[in-house]
Formats: sequence, C-alpha cells, structure tokens
Amino acid sequence: MKIRTVILAAGEGKRMKSSLAKPLHCVCGRPILEWVVEAARAVDPRPVVVVGHGREQVMARIHGVDFAVQEEQKGTGHAVMMAREFIQDADIVVVMAGDAPLIPGEMIAGMVEESCARGEDAALLTARMEDPTGYGRILTDGEGRVQGIVEHRDATEEQRQVKLINTLSGCYRGDLLLRYLDQLTCDNAQGEYYLTDVVGLMVRDGYKVGIALCPNAAEAMGVNDRVQLAQAEAAMRDRLNRRWMLEGVTLVDPARTLISADAVIGQDTVIYPDNVIEGKTVIGSGCILYPGSRITDSRIGNGVTVQASVLDHAQVGEGTTVGPFAYLRPGTQVGSGCRIGDFVEVKNSVIGDGTKVSHLTYVGDADLGQNINVGCGVVFVNYDGTYKYRSVVEDGAFIGCNTNLVAPVHVGQGAYTAAGSTITQDVPPQSLAIARARQVNKEGWKGKYKPHAKK
Repeated sequence: MKIRTVILAAGEGKRMKSSLAKPLHCVCGRPILEWVVEAARAVDPRPVVVVGHGREQVMARIHGVDFAVQEEQKGTGHAVMMAREFIQDADIVVVMAGDAPLIPGEMIAGMVEESCARGEDAALLTARMEDPTGYGRILTDGEGRVQGIVEHRDATEEQRQVKLINTLSGCYRGDLLLRYLDQLTCDNAQGEYYLTDVVGLMVRDGYKVGIALCPNAAEAMGVNDRVQLAQAEAAMRDRLNRRWMLEGVTLVDPARTLISADAVIGQDTVIYPDNVIEGKTVIGSGCILYPGSRITDSRIGNGVTVQASVLDHAQVGEGTTVGPFAYLRPGTQVGSGCRIGDFVEVKNSVIGDGTKVSHLTYVGDADLGQNINVGCGVVFVNYDGTYKYRSVVEDGAFIGCNTNLVAPVHVGQGAYTAAGSTITQDVPPQSLAIARARQVNKEGWKGKYKPHAKK
C-alpha cells in the first residue's frame, strides 16, 4: 500500500508578526515544520510540503521533502490540489497541518492503521477540547462516524456544544480524495476551496469517514501566534525532559531546564536549573552541569563538570572541569583531566590531557600539549591587526603568570616562562625564558620627590 503525506504550510501567519516564515519559528530548537515532517515520516519517508508565503525561506531550511507551490492561497482544498502530481497514484493520502508540531508520528501511523482496519474511506484526527471556541466541530452519528464538519462561526448553538474539534489532519483514500477535490467549488464567503467540503461530499455519497481521537488535546494545538508558540515550547520541553529522566538523567528542576530535541545525554548525568543545551550537543554519562550554562553544538565526555559557562561548538574530554565563567569558543578541543577555570576564554585551540588553565587567561589559536600549567593572566597574543598566528606549547611546560606569548612562538617541552614576561622568540626545551625589564630600586627616592603644585 502506497501512502503519501501532504503537509499544508503555505499560510502567511500574520498573527506571528514576523519577517520569518511561520513554519520556521522554533520549538525546542527545531522549526515547527520540521516537527511535522518528522511525524509524517512515520508513514511516508518523503512527505510533500505545500509552500506559499515565505517559501524561499522554507525551501532553504527544510530538506528531504518534495515541495508543491501554492502561488495564491485559495484555501486548504486548493493547497492539496497543488500536490496532485505527488499523490495521484497513492492508495492513502495523509493530510497534515504544518503548524501543529506536537502531533507525534505514532499517532499518525495509528490513525492510518486503525482506519484501514475498520474499512473506512477516510479518518479525521480530532481532539476533545473543553473550550473548543474558534475551532471547527466534527459532527458524528451514534456509531462515531463523521457526518460533517461545521466551522465555529457557522455552527448553531447546539453544534457549538460539540467538543470534538477539527485538527485539519486526516487520512483519505487516494482515488476518492482526487475525485472530490475536482468537485470542490469556491462558492462561499471567503471564495476558497475547503478540504472540509471533501468530507461532506464523501458522507453525502455514503462513504465511511471515521475519527481518530487524540488522547491529549494539547497535542492537537496549532501555532498561530507567539503565545501559542510559547505554549507549544513548554509542552514539547516537558515531553523531551520526561524522556531524558526516564533514560536515567537527573533534572533537578525540569521546568527550568531547556534541552534541544537533537541533544544526546548519558545516564547518571545531573543537570541543575537554568542550563540551556542547544543544537546537536552530546553530553556523556556521569556529568554534572551546575546552574547557569549555555552549551551549543558541543561534545562533552564522561564525568565532566561544567559550572556557569558557555560552550559553543567545543569539545571537552573525560573528567575535565570547566568554569565558573569560562568561555569555550568554536574550534576548542580540550583533553581529558584538564582544568579550564574561571574567566578563561579559549578559541580555536587544542589543549592536551592533564593541562591546567585555571583563571583569567585567553588562549587563542594555540596548540597546547599535555600536563602544562598555564598561570593566571596569561594571554596568547594571536593577532597583529591583520593576520592571526598560532603558538605551540609542548608537554610539561610552565607558563608563568601574566605571560604574553606573541604568536607565532614555540615553547619547548618542560620549558618555563617567568611571570610577567613577553615572549616573542621560541623557548628551547627545559629552559627558563625571562623577558621583562630589569628591576631598578631608587633608594631614598621618596624624600627627594616633590609633587608639582596644583595650578
């Protein structure tokens, strides 16, 4: 049986009040539309996305789908018509709303499977809402089969008491959908072709249309404005956080922990409140993330401790401690058993196993070996105003406090630099480099010094 899925994402989304196309607003780090595409792949590995407003943005961001273009937005039925070339040989066509990111793929697959098992010609995904104001109502008979769909503004007082709402998502026999799409008219107040009219025509001609009930009404919500976007974010965050807790991750306060949908976290990791884990971050097992860090597209090994720091496209080896107030920038690779301390910034550098960079230091464009001690206030001076250069510090070196290493410079194995030195030449292995002015003491100077009188 061939199943094709059509996702309707051509609307303008005026209520978002944004220059960004509505389907690209993010929920837990992913665009709304990506969530819908992922759910659709439960039944169709390459869904069809109908685009219109902001289609250049959408087509540049969403991959692994077919696109159909709705040049003029003439209703939901018209949008499905635009995908005709992709669905004309499908046995089952699933239609999904492109702004409903919370509907899981297993619900879509279950809807199709159960509808086919019941011998239905179509099935509509619905939810039972206590306050269905604004939603179209699904009218059913005593056996639960659909008799029609009525919009809220057109419903009678009796029909408005119905709590089954139309989510727009549903599945249809492919041949029947195409037949009745051809029979749609735009003879209505909006002058549009409604997909809901297909259901009415099928019922009129005696075809069976069933329902698939979404057990959690919140999952059926669409996102039309920033308030609903925040509600979807909260619901998805709860879902993701629950998943990780069930996988053996401790979240001290889940409501104050943001974890991207694409992140991976190992067992026995403890995450305190106010951590933001973004992108495709991978965190090992047995880690501790104390409050207040932002970790983006980074890889963290087992047993790492991070406190109040920013890691951006960085790698950290096992058993290393980071922070507080450290900043690991893109291109940073920190080895195992290291210490990256408070107010340390590392950029585009490799730091070997066991090396300590404890505080108030900038490491930029450098390659550091193993078991090095970098003192307080050290600066890797990597930029001359035009070009950037790299420095190398070999295993076991000791970089004294307030040393400036002016790149390109090479410090040999086991070498020392004296505190306060500005190193501009290579330092041989096992050597001590002193590069500072000789101290001169002027004895009795204070008694001879006469300040200038104020004018």
